Amino acid sequence: MQTKQLHTELIRAEARRLGFEFTGFARAERLDVEARRLEAWLRQGAHGKMAYMENHFELRIDPTKLVPGAKSVICLTFNYHNPDKQQDPEAPKISRYAYGDDYHHVVKHRLKSLLAYIQDEIGEVHGRCFVDSAPVLERDWAARAGIGWNGRHTLTINPRRGSYFFLAEIICDLPLVYDEPIRDHCGTCRRCIDACPTEAISPEGYFLDASKCISYLTIELRDEIPAAFKGKLDNWMFGCDVCQDVCPWNRFAKPHTEPAFEPHPDLLAMQRRDWLELTEEVFGKVFRKSAVKRTKFAGLKRNIDFLDST
Repeated sequence: MQTKQLHTELIRAEARRLGFEFTGFARAERLDVEARRLEAWLRQGAHGKMAYMENHFELRIDPTKLVPGAKSVICLTFNYHNPDKQQDPEAPKISRYAYGDDYHHVVKHRLKSLLAYIQDEIGEVHGRCFVDSAPVLERDWAARAGIGWNGRHTLTINPRRGSYFFLAEIICDLPLVYDEPIRDHCGTCRRCIDACPTEAISPEGYFLDASKCISYLTIELRDEIPAAFKGKLDNWMFGCDVCQDVCPWNRFAKPHTEPAFEPHPDLLAMQRRDWLELTEEVFGKVFRKSAVKRTKFAGLKRNIDFLDST
């Protein structure tokens, strides 16, 4: 037990040094309850046209299928909160997580550094790093590891920081001291449900119909945005922050300290007219390293044109 405790504290301290704000540890085991929930969500077609969500079901619910012999899931958070807003209130809006460099690369680099540190300091440890890019139920693992609870909007909420953070995981074969889940503190609050522009969150919460979510419509959906959503996207051209912006727990959010997440100098100053006249050259310059590149120029133009036509 002393060795496990030592290793656990060592990892937590190094994670903090690397910029991860919270670290939690969970036993690597099959997620039986979560598997039934995922099956029900898929059965209802709540994943829209994200067909990849139907793939690799066993990998999603069993970490030992991703890392043979896995003993632990190390869960971490990386703050991206930026209180700065776009200067033109009429400009199409972009979710603040995409202001700076693509988080997949920034956070994955730190995560790999943490795994290398574990292997250098502790010895032969086999593990894999995950940042929203593989079949890992990251919010379920975060809840199991005591990082926070999954709120009515289905995002992970930490009682000390709210929800403006990325989740990351290392699944490894190193036994550690495991944290306990914390209780749900949403209480009777329904602000996220009432504020959602497209009513994507179920009336009682804890269930998101992704096919109605603005983030899905502006990022994941490759087809034309259905006409039924005209006038309902709240002027979001990439992602959406509404359910987080109204969450009372985000009064505890603090600005990030990661230089790579600072927006391109032109981004927040761009006016509505600049966006309507966006060229591929400007798109390439402003979003050169951004997660917005996922939509490509044509996808972002589709979103802006859809907003302008309503």
